[in-house]
Amino acid sequence: MCGLAAILAYGAEAPPPDRAELLAVRDAMVPRGPDGAGLWLDGRVGLAHRRLSIIEITEAGAQPMATSDGRLRVTFNGEIYNYRALRAELEAQGVAFASHSDTEVLLHLYRRDGIDMLRSLRGMFAFALWDEERRGMLLARDPFGIKPLYIADDGRTLRAASQVKALLAGGGIDTCPSPAGHAGFFLWGHVPEPFTLYRGVEALPAGGWLWVEEGGARRSGRHFDLREEALAAQPADIDLGAALRDSVAHHLIADVPVGVFLSAGIDSASLASLAVEVGGGPVETVTLGFDRLKGTHADEVPLAEDLARRLGTHQRTQWVGEADFAEARERIFADMDQPSVDGVNTWFVARAARQAGLKVALSGLGGDEMFGGYDTFRQLPRMERLLRPMRLLPGLGAGLRFLAAPWIGRFASPKLAGLLELGPRLSDAYLLKRGLFMPWELKGVLDPDMAAAGLEGLATRSRLAEAVAGLEGDMRTGVLEMSFYMRNQLLRDADWAGMAHSLEIRTPFVDVGLLRACLPALVGPHRPAKRDVARSARLPDSIISRPKTGFTVPVSQWLGLGGPSSRLWAGLVHGRFTAGDVR
Repeated sequence: MCGLAAILAYGAEAPPPDRAELLAVRDAMVPRGPDGAGLWLDGRVGLAHRRLSIIEITEAGAQPMATSDGRLRVTFNGEIYNYRALRAELEAQGVAFASHSDTEVLLHLYRRDGIDMLRSLRGMFAFALWDEERRGMLLARDPFGIKPLYIADDGRTLRAASQVKALLAGGGIDTCPSPAGHAGFFLWGHVPEPFTLYRGVEALPAGGWLWVEEGGARRSGRHFDLREEALAAQPADIDLGAALRDSVAHHLIADVPVGVFLSAGIDSASLASLAVEVGGGPVETVTLGFDRLKGTHADEVPLAEDLARRLGTHQRTQWVGEADFAEARERIFADMDQPSVDGVNTWFVARAARQAGLKVALSGLGGDEMFGGYDTFRQLPRMERLLRPMRLLPGLGAGLRFLAAPWIGRFASPKLAGLLELGPRLSDAYLLKRGLFMPWELKGVLDPDMAAAGLEGLATRSRLAEAVAGLEGDMRTGVLEMSFYMRNQLLRDADWAGMAHSLEIRTPFVDVGLLRACLPALVGPHRPAKRDVARSARLPDSIISRPKTGFTVPVSQWLGLGGPSSRLWAGLVHGRFTAGDVR
């Protein structure tokens, strides 16, 4: 995992890329790549890279990397887990390699297949590839959006980088506020893609690609669409254990040790067990505990440590208290690339893993989304079923919400005002469940004009409905969770919080190979659940039977917040970004 930067001055009137700007963007990402740095400039294009060496740790893996004839150059962030199989295939066709890097596989695969090569990749990735012969740049991002890629295009020059703050560090970016970005943050607790807080910066869509030529001609498309994958799946029995072992085996590929974040939850416990089994020996496990939760039902340390003893892992438990948070608070704000109400726990466990000497750690992120672990999988269908008759009176729910919204928050959750308006459709109910503030509340936390413009730009209910059109059963909830909460909150938090400590966080449950292996069962009548995952990993009953509690971080207690802590924390975070303190 690394940091990439790219500039293409495609417009005839655009000045050539500025070396100082490209260096500023690159070196704003030093924690993403402390092991090396590279820069290449040629006329109207420039590529830069910060390296965290994990596969091919010699200088042969340095970037930007070029083919021997100089036609192709790439700057790449992430890992291609099936690169060995792809390399063997290319070698059988006569391709000669100069390194053992997955980056070099990208170059030769592109030479053979062009943009279609994206469909062959299994991994987490974002890259910018320059084709000298065609005088064009290809930008691409992995299927789930595990790795970020942000773009700024002023009509003459295209800029791209792994972080929003890195682009800002280079200057020349339109930093006027994006109403959709600001409204989206308060609506969800994160900034939903493709928006950022800035009008001039957007995210390349997950599973998407963009081709821009010198002169400005461009094409874009998608190499992966979660909804289409689900619609195409046909029910069938699967070997869940084999699929899980295959994903874990691929995610253990590295030239450095790979650890595991271990809690008392089924997801991380399953990964630890499978990693020991597949890896053939002890692994490093890291557990985070909070002083304020010690001895309570929310304390996951005792069960995690017991499992570590059973598995024979090298266990490290890191306790975090109020003083630790107070000391780290400014650093956390500085490391946060876009505002988020989450990620503090990941920041601390990533720090503990790096202090243990790890560069790579597996996370159980994605297990709940894939295998129905959240209560949304039960609550949303029930809400839709009970309130479906309200669809016959579409104006009634909105009218009751208008009447109730001004006062209901004094007695109950403000969300209750929208129950009859949003509850009758599962996609709308998802907003009701996952939303931080409701749309009608935004004018109370933002300038009313910005809130109105932001809501129009977000088109939230339309986007939610489109994401699940044609899907049935639990796949609707699963696709919503993977496409919104997981992508925009969990994966993004894992990226910035891990990279803050030069730690690569890998997510075996968020894997295109695992998804495609499991989809026949996920769309079938016997959908695998979290307990099936646990049994496949041979976990003890103490873990399997433990009720799901979620991972609790006592931020509200540390800050002395009263009332809804996530909403108050959101105000603090947003204030730090808009005050200009965090860039």
